[in-house]
Amino acid sequence: MDLAELVGLRPTPCAGLLLTLTRRCPLSCAHCSTASDMRGTDPAGDGLLRLVRSFTAADRPELVLLTGGEPLLRPELVAELADAARASGARTAVLSGMFFARGGRLPRRIAAAIGRVDHFSASLDAFHEREVPRADVFAVLRTVLDGGVPVSLHLTGRGPDDPYLAEVTGQVRRVFGDAVPMLVNEVRAVGRAAGWAARQSAPGPDGRPVPCAMAAWPVVAADGAVLACCNQQVVDRRPVPAHLLLGHTDRDDWAAVRRRALSGPVLRMVRAVGAPHLYARHGAVADCTGTCAGCRALPDHPAVYAAAARTGAGPVGELLDLQAAHAQAAAGPAALVRRFGSAAWADLVTLGAAPPQPTRTPVPLPRTLAPLPRTLAPLPLGEAR
Repeated sequence: MDLAELVGLRPTPCAGLLLTLTRRCPLSCAHCSTASDMRGTDPAGDGLLRLVRSFTAADRPELVLLTGGEPLLRPELVAELADAARASGARTAVLSGMFFARGGRLPRRIAAAIGRVDHFSASLDAFHEREVPRADVFAVLRTVLDGGVPVSLHLTGRGPDDPYLAEVTGQVRRVFGDAVPMLVNEVRAVGRAAGWAARQSAPGPDGRPVPCAMAAWPVVAADGAVLACCNQQVVDRRPVPAHLLLGHTDRDDWAAVRRRALSGPVLRMVRAVGAPHLYARHGAVADCTGTCAGCRALPDHPAVYAAAARTGAGPVGELLDLQAAHAQAAAGPAALVRRFGSAAWADLVTLGAAPPQPTRTPVPLPRTLAPLPRTLAPLPLGEAR
């Protein structure tokens, strides 16, 4: 599975599932969005396995992304989850900070875990390089590639003009050619970087319909809560806003999580048009303090919340959700990175990509559709932020 296919699935509701295997990490990177350290917690492995073992061939995500903290602190769990996912036809990817790579070595237990997944991603940036040398990361990536597992790099810079990004992407191309695609992001003022990173100076919400792909895949947090969004504020804070809470690994299987994710009316509308448009249409866009903050605050605005629930509850909401997912997927993985990552480097996500293959559509078309209200159609759902 190459990186372009992985990223290309991101807008499709329930095409993926993110599992937090641990909040622990032996590295101390200054920009870590989760502020992970070795005092973090591990969710119960049996709850994660139970959720993945509830997949069936007819009802499963396309991809399970294993993350943390540092997921390869639990290599046997990585292998078990990969095997459980594969039994239903789902694939797996793991994202690692490469703590084990010092000296260019690939420990046996970790090598065995990586060999069971369908894609391996390594984090690399100026902050990780203070902990693990770049040459050591490259040596391990070469070993993984030689073992037949597709690899990619997740790079982070201080902005599109960061000279580090120009230098490191150039070296990756020289060393690996097109064999190692790259997903480039910019440091956000969250987690350990909250106290020093520059906050994004984006214009305030203007109320245009802009779909949110980040609310498409369920996320299992370290406490077992299943969430509809990967935003760190949602992952870390409790209580979770009602429209973003999908269940818990102690009591819910994949069928229940998927059903809630696909049928939640407010969540549908967040994915289809974005929170700022809901405020502009049903309240006041001035009440929306930002795309993500406005989404989290929707329950605090009962009129907006109720109107979104009404619109999203029926076939119109289902169709809008489906249309938004299809439009974003059709635009391709680079277009998605331009919106949510570093636009200047977005095309690197497609390096070495195989021609796109048709995938299953996790959201079926409604059998009966009421006429679309004139005020809702057409929508510029492919528009960039």
